[in-house]
Amino acid sequence: MIIFENLLDAIINGDSLYLAKEIPNNSINLIITSPPYYKQRDYGMGIGNENEFEEYIENLCKLFHECVRMLKNDGSIVFNIGDKYEDSSLLLAPYKFAIEVLKRESVRLVNNITWVKLNPTPRQFQRRLVSSTEPFFHFVKSDDYYYDIDAFMSHLDRSKKSNVDRNNGNVGKKYFELIDQSSLSVEEKNLARKELVEVIQEVKTGKLDSFRMKIRGIHSQPFGGQEGGRKIQLEKKGFTIIRIHGNSLKRDAIECPVETIKGSKHPAIYPEYIVQQFINMLTKEGDIVLDPFIGSGTTAIACKNLNRHYIGFEINPEYCMYAEERLNSIEFQPVLELF
Repeated sequence: MIIFENLLDAIINGDSLYLAKEIPNNSINLIITSPPYYKQRDYGMGIGNENEFEEYIENLCKLFHECVRMLKNDGSIVFNIGDKYEDSSLLLAPYKFAIEVLKRESVRLVNNITWVKLNPTPRQFQRRLVSSTEPFFHFVKSDDYYYDIDAFMSHLDRSKKSNVDRNNGNVGKKYFELIDQSSLSVEEKNLARKELVEVIQEVKTGKLDSFRMKIRGIHSQPFGGQEGGRKIQLEKKGFTIIRIHGNSLKRDAIECPVETIKGSKHPAIYPEYIVQQFINMLTKEGDIVLDPFIGSGTTAIACKNLNRHYIGFEINPEYCMYAEERLNSIEFQPVLELF
């Protein structure tokens, strides 16, 4: 039996279906991985080389069962699975896998995050389009999962805020003009000007990034709304102010190039940038991250840079050695930023 502590910050050569059984129950904070795609590449052995597609899904489900067992109640599982054409038709492999594990396991699917590849493999198909997206499925086993949404793509928030011109003398000017042109009563106009001055000050002092104002009779009413909501304010006060705090909208998509490393022995490296985003959002420093198909070591490198413990399984000994070489040669780079 392998001692759990000996697995920390280590890459172990072996079949993940068997090695996973050595991990104790409720011991891992995040499991993030990209299993070998079905008959897409020759990985030499293990999952991905099955003769039948159904057997491939079954083996993935067996591993996923172990992932659920070893995951802490506040942990997350992130699986990236690529699709495959067979007889000129997509198998929908990622979605069949997701549907099957949702049937079998007591887990919830929080998001299907789409990886948009900025540099997909250039091919000249005449009867179909080039595939340029892949899903990352985020599963949890309780409502108490750790989630730091502000850490996800946080560099975009910093970039956006740094570009705000808070000394612009025209902030809110158009709304004063619209208030004057509106059919609001004198009292409503006075209140609208007063609150407009206040929100402009909030922008200039950095409390807000920006704002929007809607005025009855000029702007269309928002859909829905409860008492005290924007629709009700528009009806009762004659206007509503929408305060914008400047954080980027946290969308279920990540735009990122396919990663290539000169001299790599591994045929498919998923981007460290994406792995970092999930690690930042779903774990804290010192947490344990497991990758059952660690391949070239990208997950381990991201963990090392972000002060998380890692455990990696890899069936191919050549990939294990290559991953160790990468780990030993990296320079500390805490955050990768594309834009």
